[in-house]
Amino acid sequence: MSQKLKKVCIVGSGNWGSAIAKIVGSNAKKLPHFDDKVTMYVYEEMINGKKLTEIINETHENVKYLPGHKLPPNVVAVPDVVEAAKEADILIFVVPHQFIRTLCSTLLGKIKPTAIALSLIKGFDRAEGGGIDLISHIITRHLRIPCSVLMGANLAGEVADENFCETTIGCRDTKQGPLLRDIIQTDYFRVVVVDDEDTVEICGALKNIVACGAGFVDGLGLGDNTKAAVIRLGLMEMIKFVDVFYPGGKLSTFFESCGVADLITTCYGGRNRKVSEAFVKTGKSIKVLEDEMLNGQKLQGPFTAEEVNYMLKNKGMEEKFPLFTAIHKICTGQKPVAEFIDCIRHHPEHMDNSYDRPKCKL
Repeated sequence: MSQKLKKVCIVGSGNWGSAIAKIVGSNAKKLPHFDDKVTMYVYEEMINGKKLTEIINETHENVKYLPGHKLPPNVVAVPDVVEAAKEADILIFVVPHQFIRTLCSTLLGKIKPTAIALSLIKGFDRAEGGGIDLISHIITRHLRIPCSVLMGANLAGEVADENFCETTIGCRDTKQGPLLRDIIQTDYFRVVVVDDEDTVEICGALKNIVACGAGFVDGLGLGDNTKAAVIRLGLMEMIKFVDVFYPGGKLSTFFESCGVADLITTCYGGRNRKVSEAFVKTGKSIKVLEDEMLNGQKLQGPFTAEEVNYMLKNKGMEEKFPLFTAIHKICTGQKPVAEFIDCIRHHPEHMDNSYDRPKCKL
């Protein structure tokens, strides 16, 4: 990239996108190598008869997805993703992962060829041949630009409240890493950059599946000891997943914020846990609860569990990942939630000392 001021576009404006916009807008204003203006792509909606983009640009508040928090005035909401992204040197993607292919198709050929991307998207997509695709790989392949990832124990509301937290950027390029860290890091939002991109991203996706299991435990009233077992077994399956399908990952990455820290915070405070608890207590479907509880936002855990199961089933490996498999089957009504405790009790970890433990390198 040239030495001109770097322009940033945030592609997405939900609660997490808006929380990041607060950070990025403030940093862009302060840092001499960034352009002051930060564009934010906002899917246009009508709020009490007025366009959401107009409300954001006039009041500097995303009243639907992050109410009560002021965005910097230099963050400009734009309803057209091409218009928002066309001049950007850094594209920060933070949209539900279901929409990434459509957005990439829309942006192809309409962005700077020298741009770089940073994905904050937690999830997978299906690939041909019965596998899964990492979101960063989709962005790189479709837009023909490098894409790093950011994942961590970062509940959007707490980040917006400026409570201290950590996050992890996975970036292989030693020149891009510091640039991405600069635009994201603050005194309360501390960034560690590692080169293990795929593991960082996989942690961010799989932890949402485990959080659904934690929600089932809460809904069943089984207590914190049982939830701790779900978290531990979930972490074991996360590590094994990387070891089996993305060999070369580093065990140390699981001890960054993107790994065990994000897993813990999501299993105690995230939306996947909350909706899954309500799923048990109300008997309503995940879709109905999503509509009732998430104010128009999408739930990632059940969708990610479905995509993971799609691959595991095609590869005949459902039994190798019994926790992920049980959570998917419960979310889709194939297994009653009351049987979840049996899945935990009879997990191979408890039944066979020769259980194939992952061998990720330190």
